[in-house]
Amino acid sequence: MVSVPRLVVAAPASGSGKTTVATGLMAAFAGLGLAVSPHKVGPDYIDPGYHALATGRPGRNLDAYMCGPGLIAPLFTHGASGCDLAVVEGVMGLYDGASGQGELASTAQVSKLLRAPVVLVVDASSQSRSVAALVHGFASWDPEVRIGGVILNKVASDRHEALLLEALDESGLPVLGVLRRAPQVATPSRHLGLVPVAERQADALDAVRAMGERVRAGCDLDALMALARSAPALPDEAWEPQAHPQEGARPVVAVAGGAAFTFAYAEHAELLTAAGAEVAVFDPLHDEKLPTGTAGLVIGGGFPEVYGPELSANEPLRRAVTDLALSGAPVAAECAGLLYLARELDGRPMCGVLDASARMSERLTLGYRQAVAVSDSVLAVAGTRLRGHEFHRTVLEPGAGATPAWGLHQPERRVEGFVQQGVHASYLHTHWAAEPGVARRFVERCRG
Repeated sequence: MVSVPRLVVAAPASGSGKTTVATGLMAAFAGLGLAVSPHKVGPDYIDPGYHALATGRPGRNLDAYMCGPGLIAPLFTHGASGCDLAVVEGVMGLYDGASGQGELASTAQVSKLLRAPVVLVVDASSQSRSVAALVHGFASWDPEVRIGGVILNKVASDRHEALLLEALDESGLPVLGVLRRAPQVATPSRHLGLVPVAERQADALDAVRAMGERVRAGCDLDALMALARSAPALPDEAWEPQAHPQEGARPVVAVAGGAAFTFAYAEHAELLTAAGAEVAVFDPLHDEKLPTGTAGLVIGGGFPEVYGPELSANEPLRRAVTDLALSGAPVAAECAGLLYLARELDGRPMCGVLDASARMSERLTLGYRQAVAVSDSVLAVAGTRLRGHEFHRTVLEPGAGATPAWGLHQPERRVEGFVQQGVHASYLHTHWAAEPGVARRFVERCRG
């Protein structure tokens, strides 16, 4: 049995202030000297970056669609090991999940899997007494979801606060915080959400600090901690990447990082390390060489379109990536990595490993996907089934090579991505904890 005090921060809808409150709570409790474990429901890569700033620990995702419900509590326990408190930021509205899949991947489902109390963040602007009906509806919709209190956000004045508190007085749910409108705490966003931490480090630190101060001033931290401690013990053992000791040297797996490639799940590096690799992070914006001894390359997601000129201008690194790929070495590229391997992006030369051209588009491609490996690759054998997520506003032409990476079965049937020599490149984001064989297979190929 594992007992970690924990809270799930949810809301009736997106835009209510979940990220501000969750990140602020993490920062406030960390500022009191507590070890705080940060988590995010769903596939989002950006919010966990702010969580990491607030806590000094890796932000971790809990995605019941990509990893399966059975892995949620073990992944949580792995991340929260040794911590005094865990704060889980929800996704969208409390009961919103994978389209057409009922509660799957919703914040409500994750809260039940974690047996964790929920703090409901309510955007109180433009309402007074109606807030009680809203809260009552969310609290009574699913009796298995335990809403332990409310934090009122965007409260306009003392008078507005008094009206809200009066309305909620008979709801049976305590008001654990009241936050006034504070635009100075807002974080900038772009087409895929907040601007990643790596792109605005100093400003992001200031924003996180302001969130912590705002929450500390407006919330009852003692009551919130008491609520977190009311969560019962979890019976699940912690997830751990299974170690596979090998004789000889550990192959170096270079992992792209820096401001252009910020989308990565913490478990991927842990799985690569457990499989016997030495993980070496490099920055394609600044490093002109791959790490010494690179035997394999992982290029995850991010915003290469924002840094197209800088990525293109780094010709020495582009040549090094191309040479590595042409040598047959294992290369795994997701989304931004796919674009970086293309011939060009918005007319600017990229690595040219793939005979394809990428450009920004007005259309946002977003959603969960069911996928099956079309052919053997450095990541999987043909027929391997995984669930993933697409999240981009770019178009690649052609969208698939002569040997595609995946056959997608949701929402429509199509093939996608490229498998050529040791390269596996695709728009699809995957979570390797759902299929640990992916990391093991990749590292084995790196050994040659």
